Amino acid sequence: MYLGLDLGTSGVKALLIDAGQTVTGSGHASIDVSRPHPGWSEQNPDDWIGACEEAIADLKAKHPKEFAAVKGIGLSGHMHGATLLDAADKVLRPCILWNDTRSHAEAAALDADPRFRALTGNIVFPGFTAPKLAWVKNNEPAVFAKVAKVLLPKDFLRLWLSGEHISEMSDSAGTSWLDVGKRRWSAHLLAATSLDEKQMPSLVEGTQRAGALRAELASKWGMQAGIPIAGGAGDNAASACGMGTVGAGQAFVSLGTSGVLFAANASYLPNPASAVHTFCHALPNTWHQMGVILSATDSLNWLCEITGKSAGELTAELGETLKAPGGVSFLPYLSGERTPYNDAAIRGAFTGLAHESSRAALTQAVLEGVAFAFRDSLEALATAGTSLTRVTAIGGGSRSRYWLKAIATALQLPVDIPADGDFGAAFGAARLGLIAATGADPLEICTAPRTDATIEPDAALGGVYADAYQRYRALYPAIKVATA
Repeated sequence: MYLGLDLGTSGVKALLIDAGQTVTGSGHASIDVSRPHPGWSEQNPDDWIGACEEAIADLKAKHPKEFAAVKGIGLSGHMHGATLLDAADKVLRPCILWNDTRSHAEAAALDADPRFRALTGNIVFPGFTAPKLAWVKNNEPAVFAKVAKVLLPKDFLRLWLSGEHISEMSDSAGTSWLDVGKRRWSAHLLAATSLDEKQMPSLVEGTQRAGALRAELASKWGMQAGIPIAGGAGDNAASACGMGTVGAGQAFVSLGTSGVLFAANASYLPNPASAVHTFCHALPNTWHQMGVILSATDSLNWLCEITGKSAGELTAELGETLKAPGGVSFLPYLSGERTPYNDAAIRGAFTGLAHESSRAALTQAVLEGVAFAFRDSLEALATAGTSLTRVTAIGGGSRSRYWLKAIATALQLPVDIPADGDFGAAFGAARLGLIAATGADPLEICTAPRTDATIEPDAALGGVYADAYQRYRALYPAIKVATA
């Protein structure tokens, strides 16, 4: 058996697969996010350990025999988080998360240094790790002075599991300190934030062994001591391993809290001006590109809170048949936006509201707004040299067929729906644990699931969707001026 642990923003998932990659069972535990000030988003790293223990206990209680047979562990987690430790590995402050925008000024200052885009292949976004350390230095100098190690969230779990300070390429590519083409830390970029390589974890590929389970935890859980822990992956690269999105031209669209349009690449293809993320993949000698929107299902969840209705109730009011875009438009910039604008200050908007604008009209506008944000990412990927012929849908929002029809029509691409199963980040992490433990060929393990159904673009609505997308594109400049 092989165990995948995925540290998500809202919880930890523990998933077991057997040697044939059949999912045996899973456990889960929730985590809260703290937002002490506007634009801030933090978590206590100790809560991650508590949630991990809870998820593992849940899984073990349901599958004790299988759990005891674990031979490899893989890790996945939300990216970019700044987990700061002192020389005794004690946490110095709450982790600053991926969707925290407080360091926008520091990010702009680092991005103005041409070495960052040249070496990382990316804009320095406020959500990335390096500007967060610059913010800590500027605002919490006593904390900064004590920083002995900076770990990404999943690698803090690795420290707890193994006692080792190790990371891997896909997650580290989102720090703004990695030379993404050469897959190594950059002394120049670290020095630009008053840090050095001694404060970074060592690096491996996601498929390689990166520590082993401590005897204390093995005894506590009834497992074998020394079980290998894979390097693992950042959450999106782990999901790609779970989906088999590892070869050039393969792509998925993820409708989670944030939204991701992910494309695998056989070579390093940076184009930072497009605000596309260009990162190392979890497999050696592979890279990937991502367009990222910060509020995908979060946009619908926000509308749920406003209306007092569940997501299922809201989307059910739209029926099964895709409708032509109406007069109401929605910009899903509830916490700023990454691709294609790199704008931490922009905020969302409804436009075109009228007396006749019903709750269903608002729901439709939210779904279309997120679909058009994915179209922005598709255009940005094309600018960066990547063209797609189809995508596979994953994430909680992909349960809505109406939403997938809107996305297929907005992108003018077929959207494949995988057969029932769990192919997300925890599954990808378990696959990486299997590879690290057995030495199996990554390409033989990271295969794509069977397609259950394909949603084609609605040919009859292609033209009106194209027109609505152009109206959507015209709104950002107007809203930016209004919020400047």
